[in-house]
Amino acid sequence: MKLTTLDLNADLGETVNDYLELLPVITTANVACGAHAGGGDLLKQTVKACVESNVQVGAHPSYPDPENFGRVSLRDKFTKAELVDLISDQIELVQSELATHGKALSHVKAHGALYNDAMVHQDIAEALIEAVQSFEVSIFGLPNSVLASVAKQAGVPFIPEGYMDRAYTNQGTLVPRSLPGAVLDHTAALAQIEQLALSGTVVPIDGTALELALSTICIHADTPDAGSTAKAVRTMLESNSVTIQSFVASA
Repeated sequence: MKLTTLDLNADLGETVNDYLELLPVITTANVACGAHAGGGDLLKQTVKACVESNVQVGAHPSYPDPENFGRVSLRDKFTKAELVDLISDQIELVQSELATHGKALSHVKAHGALYNDAMVHQDIAEALIEAVQSFEVSIFGLPNSVLASVAKQAGVPFIPEGYMDRAYTNQGTLVPRSLPGAVLDHTAALAQIEQLALSGTVVPIDGTALELALSTICIHADTPDAGSTAKAVRTMLESNSVTIQSFVASA
């Protein structure tokens, strides 16, 4: 099914000024909280830039693992209660900084291995949702995932997310970055989003087309040519009569 409206989001505040090219293009930002990258003054600078650009802001928590940029699973390293506290503390940092600008937190999107684990593991999904519930905001995740199911059961608004720059498996999950072809180049990313926009499907790396009902599309700021890819994607979407606007949550 052809998309008519779409939110464009990016993971920001991971490196200095990673938002410069993307803020004019996107409608939503996921700001790193310091556990995998960012935090401190960089978090403050990123939130301020987002507010000034009228981009809505969510928190981007992760496993506490800056050495691996939060991309290694630490699922077995924490109890559920410990993980809830770790996630909650990170979300609070972004919420508090937004409050200094008179703005409210809009959502949470987990990062890296925490995100991937929450899509397929009930325990991690439950910990993430428990943390998010106390902030009364939406949660981003892959459609048809374990996280989507847990969010629905808990009454947490779920925002189904797709990716410009990542390849999919035939299960609708993201191809691990350790495998060839996991990260799409400019041309492949543009083609993937055009297909999603016009047909609501994506071709996985190992199967036939999958249907994906999406409300938001992400591009990673650390992907090569992220700025030019995001601009080209937005231009393509608007030329196909897709309205770019902030997401609308649905429980």
